[in-house]
Amino acid sequence: MLHCSKFKLDLSRPLIMGIVNVTPDSFSDGGHHLDTAAALAHAQQLLDEGADLLDIGGESTRPGAEPVEIQQELDRVLPVLEGLRGAPVPLSVDTRKPEVMRAALSAGAAMINDINALQQPEALAAVAASDVAVCLMHMKGDPENMQFEPNYQDVMSEVMTFLRMRIAMVQAAGIARERIVIDPGFGFGKTLAHNIALLQGLEAFAGLGVPLLAGLSRKSMLGAITGQDVAHRLPASVAAALLAVQRGARIVRVHDVRATADALKVWNAVNGVTG
Repeated sequence: MLHCSKFKLDLSRPLIMGIVNVTPDSFSDGGHHLDTAAALAHAQQLLDEGADLLDIGGESTRPGAEPVEIQQELDRVLPVLEGLRGAPVPLSVDTRKPEVMRAALSAGAAMINDINALQQPEALAAVAASDVAVCLMHMKGDPENMQFEPNYQDVMSEVMTFLRMRIAMVQAAGIARERIVIDPGFGFGKTLAHNIALLQGLEAFAGLGVPLLAGLSRKSMLGAITGQDVAHRLPASVAAALLAVQRGARIVRVHDVRATADALKVWNAVNGVTG
């Protein structure tokens, strides 16, 4: 069970987090939902297609992306949060800025999805003072430079060690284990070989004792494997989501909710998963 403010998510079946990018430059759908009305319409579509959570982001963190000013990110995210107030699923906000976290929590966010794993002291304090869930992700470097020759001695060991340390740190700050999710950060400071190694070894992350989120949807690793551009990575994205679930992911973060939901219905039926 994952505690997200007023929501308690049953993780006995894999859940789908639908992506709402309120940005002009996200790698897959940048600019498509920058307008608040368009973002709200897209969010409703994802809900209709079966999303169990929505992840709203106002800053692209694609490789090479430059940081967005705090006020600009707030201007993108807060109207969408307000428009979705009362939604039947938890609203997550994808941000690394403590100021945005605090404003999002005041506006009703039930989860913070931080690519920086609450490493800023203000971020840790903001989430600890609330009752929301948090997703702690591994990233090597920053979006501006993370894909410039990333190097590991042992990618599985290093990512596991980092996430284990962050879990301990946030628990020490008062965030209960029932509120914590981890994400190995596919594509965030990793080569194709690193990403494949993480996906192959994903089951090991269960040993950290908190739910695992996997975000593989439409990423460049799938393009490298299939030779397809972003617009044609749906089959590969669904396959990657299923592989992640088979290896223990309890939440998959995706652009294509309907296709992923249908695939997971088949997976659930074959594996006797109900709910």
